[in-house]
Amino acid sequence: MGEKSAPIPARTVLRDPVHFLAFGFGSGLGPKAPGTWGSLAAIVPYLWFQTFPMPAYLAMLVISMVFGIWLCGDSARRLGVHDHSGIVWDEFVGMWITLFLAPPGWLWIVVGFALFRLFDVLKPWPIRWLDRHISGGLGIMLDDVLAGVIAWLGVQALAQLV
Repeated sequence: MGEKSAPIPARTVLRDPVHFLAFGFGSGLGPKAPGTWGSLAAIVPYLWFQTFPMPAYLAMLVISMVFGIWLCGDSARRLGVHDHSGIVWDEFVGMWITLFLAPPGWLWIVVGFALFRLFDVLKPWPIRWLDRHISGGLGIMLDDVLAGVIAWLGVQALAQLV
């Protein structure tokens, strides 16, 4: 879970490529609800990713997850905070998982956003367990990946009902 921690100066984030990406292109700099802002910012690249063929989208997800383990871990280590709340790359990946194969249209983006934020904030089991017991970049990424998978299941179930 993103720790409450001292704000990081914007110049530190914006000038350092690792922090810039880990902080979701700066979207994680806000003092209130950085995970929500990061999740919203993730929609911008998703608008391009949704045009990818399924194998390319899956490849992008795998690369983003593996890269995110290193990225989030390195940023957290350099900041000296296990999971600084401003690190939102994990929210980006969680949103992209949530929206994988979602029906087209803004309604489904909004539904996916709402479900992802719900599971990311509430952290039902096993998400909370992972968040508390796995450290480093893997721990930072895993809880949001799992929240994304659960939200994805919700989006897919709702899409079948409609």
